[in-house]
Amino acid sequence: MPDLRLAAAQLDTVVGDLDGNVARILGALEAAETAGADLCVLPELAVTGYPPEDLLLKPGFVADNLAALEEVAAATGHCVAVVGFVEPVPLPPEPAEASRAVGDERFVTGMEGAVAPSPLANAAAVCAGGRVVAVYRKRLLPNYGVFDEQRWFTPGTGPHVLYRVAGALVGVSVCEDVWFDDGPVALQGRGGAQLVVNVNASPYSRGRREERRRMLEGRVAEAGCALAYVNQVGGQDELVFDGASLVLDAAGRLVASGRQFAEDLVVVDLVLPDRPAPTLDVVEVTEPRATPRPAAPATRAVHPPLGPEAEVYEALVLGTRDYLAKNGFTDAVLGLSGGIDSSLVATVAADAVGPEHVHALSMPSRYSSEGSRTDAELLAERLGIDLATVPLETAHVALGDLLEPLLGHPPSGLTDENLQSRLRGLLLMAVSNDRGWIVLTTGNKSEMATGYSTLYGDSAGGFAVIKDVGKTLVYELCRYRNGRDAPAPGPIPAEVLTKPPSAELRPDQRDDQSLPPYELLDPALEAYVERDRTASELVADGFDPEVVQLVVRLVDGAEYKRRQMPPGVRITTKAFGKDRRMPITNHYRTSARAAR
Repeated sequence: MPDLRLAAAQLDTVVGDLDGNVARILGALEAAETAGADLCVLPELAVTGYPPEDLLLKPGFVADNLAALEEVAAATGHCVAVVGFVEPVPLPPEPAEASRAVGDERFVTGMEGAVAPSPLANAAAVCAGGRVVAVYRKRLLPNYGVFDEQRWFTPGTGPHVLYRVAGALVGVSVCEDVWFDDGPVALQGRGGAQLVVNVNASPYSRGRREERRRMLEGRVAEAGCALAYVNQVGGQDELVFDGASLVLDAAGRLVASGRQFAEDLVVVDLVLPDRPAPTLDVVEVTEPRATPRPAAPATRAVHPPLGPEAEVYEALVLGTRDYLAKNGFTDAVLGLSGGIDSSLVATVAADAVGPEHVHALSMPSRYSSEGSRTDAELLAERLGIDLATVPLETAHVALGDLLEPLLGHPPSGLTDENLQSRLRGLLLMAVSNDRGWIVLTTGNKSEMATGYSTLYGDSAGGFAVIKDVGKTLVYELCRYRNGRDAPAPGPIPAEVLTKPPSAELRPDQRDDQSLPPYELLDPALEAYVERDRTASELVADGFDPEVVQLVVRLVDGAEYKRRQMPPGVRITTKAFGKDRRMPITNHYRTSARAAR
């Protein structure tokens, strides 16, 4: 039974940072060589970072990516590298009227005579001995949720092949190829593969690690061979990639895994099953090592998965840290109200970039309670972040005086409430402009869904840390984070967890005066937003009809607001933004026809 030493390198790549990504890849390859690995597998599109999106429409970017791949290939030795990159796909001969040359690039005619660049493949290069030995092109292109791969890529075609690496027969696949029954992985397994490696850029959502493990167990049973699932890690705009690479043996047992939300190099010795003679063509890549390997790797481990609150919290921390670092921000500023949402955002930010890089403004208005002020002060003290207090009253009065002649009466009601919120946004943005700090907004998914926020007020900022976190989950995360410090008190004061949530923009205001209680609201929002249930279906599911009517009206009416919100960390299968693309002008409210 042949064996193979595998290195699974989950890297935090940066989209477009070709030089930096090459350095990260070469560092992983050097570590794999030192560990005596026969095969080092790197993430999907590791050269370009994932997803490169419309950078792929720039021919110069694609050409630079090819040069970067050559640099990686030139550095390979005996350890075979499987590395993701973008490959221009040669066009078949076409009639003269169907294609035309533009400059030095080959272009094809699209709909209505539009001209598009030559097709590209989401590819994985098999490199060894200083060169690219072979290339595998992704067969199945996801085009749902946050994925738009059919916009940029053409699916791989042609016969499957296997690669003989140090005596073992290895199949190569890319991300989506492993998710479907009787797909490329099954074909490679039936063709004689002893191991299939699958390179990934699979974004995190709640419970995703366990979902992958179950899927991979089924794929191993179908293919009859070992399977290595290697995922990237890190934040990229809204997306967070959680790593959590998984290696299963031919019996479907989990034999090694990567850490969640951290770079890792997992080195594992695999004993591979004898298989019938291969029916697929075989590309010879490397011979078995002529000299003994180093001692068995110390990094082989199965890391137990994080708990449900822990994994969400770590996703928020990593997403925030990488968004700031990758976009050149060292420090962040936020409004600290003494409420539950801003308390969580401040805590996440302090854990992400260090408390010395987090700055808060307490901006009490005439309606702010003394308890909220002292809660904000206590939180800042426990976290070790600096807190400046800027009362709004002088500016609030001045704005009221300015507006009264225009309105014909003093500002009141919602107008006056939003004045306070917009004054806070103005102050935060002024500090941001002066200091170069990014503003973190503090609105949660329940508020964003229902429009319970102020445009150019509490929604003004550069990054929305908890925009995909419902209100009830905010409480769970705060309790989890406090529990991490036990028996010492956690950073979030107990009073913050027990007082009724309120925007404190009018006397005795509470959230449940404008919204259903969150324990009723959040399940209805999850069904309507994330599971796309209609109003009539929600009522049939047992939701209160009055709650349903209010939820549908608020969610649909707030679409124009959400289009203007900053990006934030995605932790569910359907976040606002790339996941959910509803029209702003939309008159569909319920399935009246279904009731006829």
